[in-house]
Amino acid sequence: MKFRAVWALAAVLPVLSGCHAMRAITAESCHKPQPYMKAVSVPSLKIPPGLTAPNTSDALAVPPLKGPTPPPPSAHQPCLDAPPSYLVPRAQSAPKA
Repeated sequence: MKFRAVWALAAVLPVLSGCHAMRAITAESCHKPQPYMKAVSVPSLKIPPGLTAPNTSDALAVPPLKGPTPPPPSAHQPCLDAPPSYLVPRAQSAPKA
């Protein structure tokens, strides 16, 4: 009987703690350097002679960063892609006299 209870508990615990474990993994990953941070700009497209250039009127230009670089988030700050908390603290009303 105890053997079955231990196996049932061993099967249920990972399922119940799965969401918490995944949240901890994803929360830590955004504070580490990401592969896209090593990206560099590439030269513009060179069109071979005899071919027409593509229409670049709809091209998006990334504006340069004006001002200081924002500081990296600390380990205690949430990631930008993490959803906000659903529990919103209620404003305390002033005591009535």
